[in-house]
Amino acid sequence: MTTDIGTAIGDTIDAAAVERLLARARRDIDDGLLPSAQLALAINGEIVVEETFGAATPESRYCVFSSTKPFIASCCWILIQEGKLDVTKRVVDYIPEFGTNGKEVVTVEQVMLHQSGFPSAPLGPPQWETKAGRLEAFGKWRLQWEPGTISEYHPSSAHWVLAELIDRLSGEDFRDFLERRVTSPLGLPRVLGVTDDAPVMVPVPCGEPATADELEAVLGIRELPATEVTTSAVAYLSRYEARAVGLPGGGGVMRARDLALFYQALLHNSAGIWDPEVLSDGTGRVRSMLPDAWTGVPASRTLGLVTAGSDGLGSMRGFGKTTSARTFGHNGAFGQISWADPETGISFAYVTDGLDEHILRQGRRG
Repeated sequence: MTTDIGTAIGDTIDAAAVERLLARARRDIDDGLLPSAQLALAINGEIVVEETFGAATPESRYCVFSSTKPFIASCCWILIQEGKLDVTKRVVDYIPEFGTNGKEVVTVEQVMLHQSGFPSAPLGPPQWETKAGRLEAFGKWRLQWEPGTISEYHPSSAHWVLAELIDRLSGEDFRDFLERRVTSPLGLPRVLGVTDDAPVMVPVPCGEPATADELEAVLGIRELPATEVTTSAVAYLSRYEARAVGLPGGGGVMRARDLALFYQALLHNSAGIWDPEVLSDGTGRVRSMLPDAWTGVPASRTLGLVTAGSDGLGSMRGFGKTTSARTFGHNGAFGQISWADPETGISFAYVTDGLDEHILRQGRRG
């Protein structure tokens, strides 16, 4: 907990703005909307503001859901720079078992951009616990639309494919590869396949869903599409057996500070993990501006991240009003926030165990 904001951040960041940020985060706890939350602000490779609210401690860890996805992308970038992964190639060139039901045309790039055509492909327990089970699922998956023609968020299926690519091309389990090549060199704990006894906050549903009128006013739709991302499904990810699996698209377990420091690494590459050109491509080169199938907002996706963009729609992509167009990040279900802004050098993370069912209120926290 930061007790002297001015001392902590010096002249680099607006102390009054930080105080407003903390007050805003505290309000959701004091009002009883969320049980707990953590936030962290980092610059120059160091945490400068860190706060825990509600029924948690600074060492409490949270399920960050889809804020996990950039960690998997960062592993793919390593394989790209080592010449082991070519995103223009088809997935089937690396995973022959994937090439069924028309999926042999899907490229790795399409998978990383959520253009691969199987957003709702099923894979759950116990099948996801073994490689054989996962490959069996791959073989049964069918395309829902022509790859490369639509941008529709793949909550978990695409990252199971990326995890298998990491396994095969590195010769190492994707969870271990992430720890050995990324988080450990950064001084961060293991974040996928976490089986220790340290406390993990248990997600709980909170609030009421947005009304049809509210959805239409902001998103232009009166009903949210059905998806696998439900409160019961994501709450399951905090259980030991799910944490052990380490769902590559959403099973990360960490503190806000770990997430903020990971983004500092994406800004500065201080540990020299990534080739500078590959890192610049992954964090800054927008490869997809196809309209999002749910919102119609251009995707503004890189190989693994979302950028705020210069079209004035950054808030629709989960970014705050004060972030620059170059800001990159990836939020997680029910209100998890993570980004870095190359213009200011700031990275920010906010995590909560409150599964706020009001999707518009989630976005406004950004």
